[in-house]
Amino acid sequence: MNECPTVPPTVFVVDDDPAARDSVAALVSSKGLAVECFESAEEFLASYDRSQPGCLIADLRMDGMDGLQLQQRLIENGIRLPVILISAYANVPTAVIAMNRGAITFLEKPCGDHELWTNIRKAIRRDQQHRSDQAARDEISRRLATLTDPERDVLECLRRGSMNKVIAAELDIGLRTVELRRANIMKKMEANSLAQLLKTIMSSESDGDTKPPNDVTPTP
Repeated sequence: MNECPTVPPTVFVVDDDPAARDSVAALVSSKGLAVECFESAEEFLASYDRSQPGCLIADLRMDGMDGLQLQQRLIENGIRLPVILISAYANVPTAVIAMNRGAITFLEKPCGDHELWTNIRKAIRRDQQHRSDQAARDEISRRLATLTDPERDVLECLRRGSMNKVIAAELDIGLRTVELRRANIMKKMEANSLAQLLKTIMSSESDGDTKPPNDVTPTP
């Protein structure tokens, strides 16, 4: 399977407090990661390219769109960028909402460097895994698009567990034709066995938007 080119991750920091932005940016830079800072959610949304990997650190309380609203906007736009929310006014109900929406964690200001960096690393790993899985699904979709309509008919029968003779009778074609189309399907899908073929197709149909488990306890 083709691998997508590696693009270095960037940590995006959205906070209307300049001192807080600078503090987080200094930590991220000291760890060797790229960082981009924004003073508002609107400014971030206007410039963010969804192809850019990384994670988002956003303050909860900001003028205009707040951190929770920004997280919801990303979800509505189908952007899976992992989010870390921070706030000097943290509370359990808000943290629960953020976590239920898939946030990496909800931290109380001022954040300890170790705790923040640990969650940044977790967020980067989650983003890398999601992008890798999405690239794999896209590649499978590309292969499926190369199948002809007659080959798709045979593939649908194979998915139902039909044997070659049954497929030939159902589609009113010769057994040899079924065998040739099946061979073409296997070649185009780069599958070595029927089991691998079916597993590959099932993986492409899995819900790529399923929210990952919340494995970090929110800070009340």
